[in-house]
Amino acid sequence: MDMDIEKRTLRRITWRIVPFIMILYLIAYIDRVNIGFAAITMKEDLGFTASILGFGAGIFFLGYFLFEVPSNIILHKVGARIWIARVMVTWGIIAGGMAFVESSTSFYVMRFLLGVAEAGFFPGIILYLSYWFPARNRAGVIALFMAAAPIATAIGSPISAALLEMHGIMGLAGWQWMFLIEAFPAVILGVVVFFYMTDRPEKATWLKPDEREWLVKTMQAENAEKDHSQHHSIIRGLANPRVLALATVYFGTSAGLYTLGIWAPQIIKELGVSSMTVGLLNAIPPIVSVVAMILWSRHSDKTNERTWHVALACLTAAVGLAIAAGTGSMFGLIAALTIVNVGISCSKPPLWSMPTMFLSGAAAATGIATINSIGNLGGFAGPAMIGWVKDQTGSFTGGLYFVAGLLILSTVLTLILSFTQKNKVSAAELTNP
Repeated sequence: MDMDIEKRTLRRITWRIVPFIMILYLIAYIDRVNIGFAAITMKEDLGFTASILGFGAGIFFLGYFLFEVPSNIILHKVGARIWIARVMVTWGIIAGGMAFVESSTSFYVMRFLLGVAEAGFFPGIILYLSYWFPARNRAGVIALFMAAAPIATAIGSPISAALLEMHGIMGLAGWQWMFLIEAFPAVILGVVVFFYMTDRPEKATWLKPDEREWLVKTMQAENAEKDHSQHHSIIRGLANPRVLALATVYFGTSAGLYTLGIWAPQIIKELGVSSMTVGLLNAIPPIVSVVAMILWSRHSDKTNERTWHVALACLTAAVGLAIAAGTGSMFGLIAALTIVNVGISCSKPPLWSMPTMFLSGAAAATGIATINSIGNLGGFAGPAMIGWVKDQTGSFTGGLYFVAGLLILSTVLTLILSFTQKNKVSAAELTNP
């Protein structure tokens, strides 16, 4: 009977929550990385160098870093419905404002403000999922949510390329139309969030009474298993060594993700193809990675193993970047970018299942936000370094090797974290037989 209730409940909340938050993240990711397509023509219109583009694309994450922890604490207190709605409306307005930048200074300011506006969205959703799904089911659900990022690239690439063709309509450049049109859905969906999203299982009137009772009891029991004195305070969430280690691991994966999102269109463009061809080719790797991510995360859930699922995926992405740096053919480049996409995408769901295994309450809110805010600084370091190296050497090669090195560091740190944690558990068992 309990198994029947569990299956019914998980099926119902999955269909109610996951497709909706996937759409939200898809829009967020498009608005975050469409600068990669805008730059194809924007850099000529505004006279931007690769360094300016890389720094401007990355400064988004400085705003994200500064405001993410406060944003997630507020979400934990006021509820996801109100706060996610606020986040989306604000970032939609600022994303549209990107159409009116005129200089490197205004470009930097708007990208920074976009990061401030969006701060709290991603970790807020991760926290939100921890309210609704037991830990044993979380990697698979997170994978479905995070599949929105590669799907956004697959869908957004040809759309962004097509919008660039609107150049000259009503006196606006194609990149200006792209920013305006792609920002609009965020504002609309922000309003929808306010009326559609439910903060907690206790308020889920769309669940049957027995389903709601089972879910509430299950999540309360799971939280009760965590040591309240150690894991619930805000300070513990910020200072927990495992949180800081996971943030460093996530730094490398973020550098890889946003290297792809921001620079892949221009790397492909250097092979001498049209903007529309760039859009179509750039859509191939993420389509493959979506399938790989879902299968990989399901295997992680089935085996209840996280460490090697993260480490092997990070190593795969590093190998792909090294191949991309050394290849000169179209086929070789797309194959390499596919390997990178698969590795980056597969690393994230099992990685995001780790913090909510040992944190809950306010500590989970701050811990998740800390991992995401520090880790996402990799989204600044990777793109900025690639832009700087491109200006210095005229090639993307050195920058790609740099990001590959960060992913190797993520691999090593993941294994060290697992090894030290196992030693602590063994020591505790010897002390308290």
